[in-house]
Amino acid sequence: MLSSLLHLRRQPPLPYKRAIPRSYNRPRYRSLSTQLLTPTSRIYVSKSTDPYFNLTLEDWLFKHHPVDSPLLLLYRDEPCVVIGRNQNPWKEVNLSALRKRPGVPFIRRRSGGGTVYHDLGNTNFSLHLPRLSFDRHVTAQTILRAVRSLAIDARVNDRNDICVGTNKISSAYKIVNKRAYHHGTMLISTQLDTLGDLLRTNKETMITKGVASVRSPVCNLQQFSSSITHGLFCNAVIAEFRNEYGVDDEVCFVGDTDDVRNIDYIRKGMLELPDWEWAYGQTPEFSYTLSKSFSWGTWLNGEIKSKHGIILSCALQVENYSPDDNSVTESIAHLGKLLEGQRYAFIDDAILGAINGPVGDVRTWLWSAMES
Repeated sequence: MLSSLLHLRRQPPLPYKRAIPRSYNRPRYRSLSTQLLTPTSRIYVSKSTDPYFNLTLEDWLFKHHPVDSPLLLLYRDEPCVVIGRNQNPWKEVNLSALRKRPGVPFIRRRSGGGTVYHDLGNTNFSLHLPRLSFDRHVTAQTILRAVRSLAIDARVNDRNDICVGTNKISSAYKIVNKRAYHHGTMLISTQLDTLGDLLRTNKETMITKGVASVRSPVCNLQQFSSSITHGLFCNAVIAEFRNEYGVDDEVCFVGDTDDVRNIDYIRKGMLELPDWEWAYGQTPEFSYTLSKSFSWGTWLNGEIKSKHGIILSCALQVENYSPDDNSVTESIAHLGKLLEGQRYAFIDDAILGAINGPVGDVRTWLWSAMES
C-alpha cells in the first residue's frame, strides 16, 4: 500500500491552492447559529438526517456560495432512495419493495447521475468548485486519499468511482454556469440487502430517454476495518479537502431548525422535492412494452408511452380471442384510449366506471404493471 501511495500521481495545483501543514489539518468545529447561516463558509457538516433538508441545503449552497471559492458539505440521511434529475423512477426503483417499507421515500435530486440508496450507514460528500478549476479526477483523488488514510487499500476506477478490489464503495456530477460539483455516497455500514432489494428492477422492455444507472457490485468500508465511522470518515475528508484546496476555515455544523427551514429557498425546495410534479412529472419520455396470457384469450400485447409522467398512448391488442363477439376486444382497446392523459400509475378509477370480466382483468394487470 505504501508503494501505491508513493506512486499516486497528484494533479497540478489549482490557481487558488496553497499548502497547509498536515498538523494544521485537524478539524476545528463551531456550531452555526441559525441566525448566522450564510453560504460563505467553506466546510459544512449537516446535523440533520432529513434527506429533503440535506438535498435542499446542498442545492442552496451550490446556488449561493461565491463562485470562485471551493466548498465541502458532508451529511447522512435516514433511509431513502435518491434518483438522478433525468431518471425514470419506474425503471430505476423497485417501487413494490419500496411500498413495503413505509417511511422510506424515493427522491429526485436536482443533479444528474444514477440512483443510490441512503441510510445512516453511508456518508454523503459534496465538493463544489469553480467550473474552470473543476476536475473530477482531482476530486476523486481527494476522496481516495481520505479513504486510504483510514488504512483501506482503495482505488479509483475509470468512471472515477472509489472501489476496493472490484467492489464499489462510493459517484454524480453537476455543472451549471460558473460552478460545478462532485458528490457521492461513501458506504460505511449501510444495509446492503435493503439497497439490493430497492434498486433491483427487471424492466428490460421499458425504454427511456433518461439516464440509466450503471449497476455495480458494492461493499462497506467496515468490511475491511470495523473501526471506521461516519465521524472518522468526515474528519479524513475534511483534512484532505483542507490540504488540496488551501482551506483553513472552521467546520460549520448546520441544523434543520425552524429558522433554517424557513429560509425562503430552503422552504420552497423542501416542499418541491416530494411534490408529484417534481418527483414524477420530471420523468423523461419512455415506452413500456407488455404482454400477458389470459385464460379467455391467447395473448394480450400492450405498449404504453409516457412523457413527464403523463400517458400519451396505451395501445392494447388481444390476439386470437375465441368468442366471435368483438365487443371484448373493442372494449379493451377503448380502455387504452381512456388512459390517455392520465398520470402514469396514478389512474383515476372514477373516469373508468365499473369494469368487470376480461376488461377488468386487463385493468388489474395494467395497474399492477405500472405500479411495480
